This record gives sequence, structure tokens and C-alpha cells, in this order.
Amino acid sequence: MAHTPSVLFVCVHDASRSPMAAGLLTALAGTRIEVRTAGSAPAATINPSAVAAMAELGIDICAHRPKALTDEAVGVSDVVVTMGPGDGCPYFPGISYRHWDLPDPAGYGLEGIRPIRDRLRILVENLIAELVPTPTR
Repeated sequence: MAHTPSVLFVCVHDASRSPMAAGLLTALAGTRIEVRTAGSAPAATINPSAVAAMAELGIDICAHRPKALTDEAVGVSDVVVTMGPGDGCPYFPGISYRHWDLPDPAGYGLEGIRPIRDRLRILVENLIAELVPTPTR
């Protein structure tokens, strides 16, 4: 049985960028990639504008609950993607770390979040192509 790659998305509040990235990854990769999220200073709830932006794509992330970043979550991941400064992500050898420089959409309305969501989609599609390449015939 092939190894299922595991991705951890980390943003400061785990309320906008990381749940949007996780929602996109799950929608586009299905069970081919395991996905988790975390925040270095998790918010109490998900950003409603992020929920609305993802709903426009038919992706429901309203059940997401922000979680604290732990050493364990990082340690069991193949790829850790940080988004934004101050993520405070622990480093473990053998894990692939990526940084996606995206603005923190806290306080943004739907119009402000859409460009971040659309950029995340491109980044997630590229990550999927890297982790689970389509077999050539």
C-alpha cells in the first residue's frame, strides 16, 4: 500500500488561510492527501468571510474549529506549509517546509478574501501535482 502524503497548513489564527487551503486540498485531492491545520495563536472561531468565499466554490468549511499548533501535528506531517509571519512552527529534520506569503485576512470582507482564496487554489493545485503526480501512460 502506497504512503498517503500528509500536509499541515499553519497560519496564525487557523481561522482563514489554513482552513481555506485545507478545504481546497480536500476538495481537489480527496483521500490522496491527508490534511490538517493549526494556528500559533488560534482564534475562537473561523472567519465567516472565509466560509462565504469557499461556499462560492461549493466547498463547505463551516465545521472547521481553529486548533493550536503542536509539535505532534508537525512531527507527523510530510509537508508543513506556513502562511504569514509569526507562525512559530517547530522544525523537525526530514519534513518539507514551505512558506506561502499571503496576507492575514482577519477583518477582511468577502471582496478582500477572494484574491487570497484564488491564490491559495493555485498553490494547492501545484502542491497536489507535486505530491501525487498524475501517472503518465
